[in-house]
Amino acid sequence: MSQFYFKQFSIQQDKTAMKVGTDGVLLGAWTPISNHPFSILDIGTGTGLIALMLAQRTASEQIDALEIDETAYEQAVDNFENAPWNDRLFCYHAGLDEFMEEPEDEYDIIVSNPPFYSEDYKTDNEQRDLARFQDAMPFEDLVEAADLLLSEKGIFSVIIPFKEEERFITLAKEFELYPFKITHVKGTPTSDIKRSLLAFNRIEKADISIDELIIETGRHIYTPEYIELTKDFYLKF
Repeated sequence: MSQFYFKQFSIQQDKTAMKVGTDGVLLGAWTPISNHPFSILDIGTGTGLIALMLAQRTASEQIDALEIDETAYEQAVDNFENAPWNDRLFCYHAGLDEFMEEPEDEYDIIVSNPPFYSEDYKTDNEQRDLARFQDAMPFEDLVEAADLLLSEKGIFSVIIPFKEEERFITLAKEFELYPFKITHVKGTPTSDIKRSLLAFNRIEKADISIDELIIETGRHIYTPEYIELTKDFYLKF
């Protein structure tokens, strides 16, 4: 599908291997915005999906996105320009290390749906590999960037494989970023936990909100919780 339609915006994705997926929609809909963000940064924006979802959800005046892949960057720019909030959205064509060299701003929300296939094989599609493999953006670099760029009351949120959750939380603690909200995502009631949605801030709390989200009970039979989370975006809900 070269174009994906949501209720208030659409995503052109004909040029890039980074298609609209459930992970991105989950993160865009789930990320806490309780701190009323003025500024938002989406690291590794792909088509711009998460930045656009947060533009819809917030009154944030500055929404920046970062994308290293040239075709994905071009696609994100097009999607931003065609969105109702185009005056608030800006995409940088740069890698994370380059962006961090001269940080100009702090951000109240930093989000990332990072590449996370750390297995040792690669495919013949270099673009897809860049999107999917962790060596394109190691977790260490991502957490370090979040620490550098996050405002004092900022929120840093990610979606990662559940098997990486413990390591990621340990890594974040080294930078004094602490989880305050965790959601474990399962495809169906009987399947294993597949993803972890994690939200961090700079305050260490004893009581972390941990819950579970099941996406569907049967093929295309979505749970009330998933519908409630995504209903402002998906046309079908």
